[in-house]
Amino acid sequence: MSFGVTASILADQFRSRGLKKTYWAANQNLVRMSKLLRKENSVFRALFLSDLAQFCVGSTHQVAGETRDRAIAAVEWILRAQDAGGDGGVSLGYFPCDEGGGWRVSYPETTGYIITSLLAYASRYGRQEVRERALQMARWETEIQMASGAVQGGPVSPADKQTPTAFNTGMVLDGWASAYQLTQNPLFLNAGRRAADWLVSDLTDEGYFRTNGQFVAPDAIKTYNSLCAWSLYRFAEFVPDSSYREAALKIIDAALRQQRANGWFANNCLSRADAPLLHTIGYTLQGTLEVGILAGRMDYVEAASRGVTPLLSQISKRGLLPGQFFADWKPASLSSCLTGSAQLAIVCYRLYAHNGQRSYFEGAEKLVNGLKPLQRLNLSNLALNGALAGSFPLFGTYMTAGYPNWATKYFLDALLLQDELGSP
Repeated sequence: MSFGVTASILADQFRSRGLKKTYWAANQNLVRMSKLLRKENSVFRALFLSDLAQFCVGSTHQVAGETRDRAIAAVEWILRAQDAGGDGGVSLGYFPCDEGGGWRVSYPETTGYIITSLLAYASRYGRQEVRERALQMARWETEIQMASGAVQGGPVSPADKQTPTAFNTGMVLDGWASAYQLTQNPLFLNAGRRAADWLVSDLTDEGYFRTNGQFVAPDAIKTYNSLCAWSLYRFAEFVPDSSYREAALKIIDAALRQQRANGWFANNCLSRADAPLLHTIGYTLQGTLEVGILAGRMDYVEAASRGVTPLLSQISKRGLLPGQFFADWKPASLSSCLTGSAQLAIVCYRLYAHNGQRSYFEGAEKLVNGLKPLQRLNLSNLALNGALAGSFPLFGTYMTAGYPNWATKYFLDALLLQDELGSP
């Protein structure tokens, strides 16, 4: 990244945050860095220093092969995160430098779509024990489902403190759809139907959800909610109710009204609509593409393609991308959002599988092979071993100095596609 681009991003970050927020963000990072000196953080400290050096000198590299071994390591880390949650759900992640550093409590939203990933892995490699762990997650989700049918926002909390969130409900619906497809257990069908009914009731006439929850900026439109459309369309396979598929199409139609001619989607971030995360860009692209494939809607597939193409040329030789993008597709972040890189790889693999265009496959390969060296193996601290961090470098702006479970989940999904499509 050139000096001019770097300076522009830093100036924008200061303008968008203001002096007070910039100060507190810097202070928080200094506090985190002070905790690197703790004895129990010795392995993480070494990773931090190595990571920072690689970022500064651009010395990360591509790793071809090792796909199955790295998928195994990712699954083993996710199962350790489930053990750390202690209730059947998956810990939000491992954050060694935060207050009370270490494993966080279980996170219903991402546990939901982790179910689908683990069941796919178990089916592909014949891992019965992984299948059972995924179904344990699905049962746990039914136990904490809200009376309305919705799923709570944020980390797991007591019933009297729960607030509903559309996106989280859609992600858990995805897990229940996968669990029911495998087991035909009515427990998952009934929970899924209640969730799907709630999602349909929460839609406006325009196709946007009303209930975005208390943990994101309160904008009226969250375009990344389009990923819920995929869950609804999938679930409609199991119930004789056309309203689910109709709602799914309405959601994607609404998302496409947010897409500009250059492929960028407006109102598409957790907190900053003018510079969305690659993570939420990935959500929108995946939801649009997958509903398009299932519904035979080439306009949706083409819309996803328009959102991917401007990013392909920005993948570095090392397989990295900036973590945020402005409306002209210029970078808005110095660090990489590794979750988003994995998500984009998934969308590229799926586009390649759908239309055979080689550029998508090549882009996916660069991204996945660039993520592999950032998944550290053979570490003595098992809370770090096999995980993918939120950012590169580790103290980047997304999920700073931590390992959110969804980063490893999406990396696993990308590895499974790489294995399926024949990369060595």
